[in-house]
Amino acid sequence: MHALIVTAHPNPASLTNSIAREIAAGVTEANPAHSAEIADLAAEGFDPRFGAADYAVHRRMGGPPADVAAEQARIDHADTLVLVYPVYWWSMPGLLKGWIDRVFSNGWAYDERPGSGTTKKLQRLTVHLVAIGGADAGLYARHGYDTAMKTQIEHGIFDYCGARVVRSEMLLEADTQDPAIHLARARAIGRELLSAAEQEKAATKLLA
Repeated sequence: MHALIVTAHPNPASLTNSIAREIAAGVTEANPAHSAEIADLAAEGFDPRFGAADYAVHRRMGGPPADVAAEQARIDHADTLVLVYPVYWWSMPGLLKGWIDRVFSNGWAYDERPGSGTTKKLQRLTVHLVAIGGADAGLYARHGYDTAMKTQIEHGIFDYCGARVVRSEMLLEADTQDPAIHLARARAIGRELLSAAEQEKAATKLLA
């Protein structure tokens, strides 16, 4: 099985990117037959701007630009998708949001046509969300930021496309805690990652 781990941080040495690498290491540590690919959107120079070509895709008047088609192929090749990102203003960074805006397009992630409703097209995909934040859990709960993020991302994006979010975890107090704590948790997430995807696939087959 194969995991695609997507990050969006400009510093290759950041805790975010270190966590992504630990998750990838945990995947192969759990089972050498499994594999993990890290898509570092900042290092790869992905353009997050939703332009005229993307709008044409949305209106079903053209095919996806080459960079978008390449990202969709990456996801198609994966058994599970992992987003690892720092929390910026109580959500994901603009680079990652722009990746979703462009890649999770009409006709690929979902099918929406006037008068025919919406068809979810990513029902085979499992998703893990790993957010890194500087605040503590109490602050997120007091202001409802945790609930707002779940609504925006889990329901508003992935449920709309039919993908199943099987993990949504925040690694908090990143500015004050020993980074080793979060890195150890990341390695454990990696070890658990594809076993969760396997369980999801088995459950889907039983229901079919």
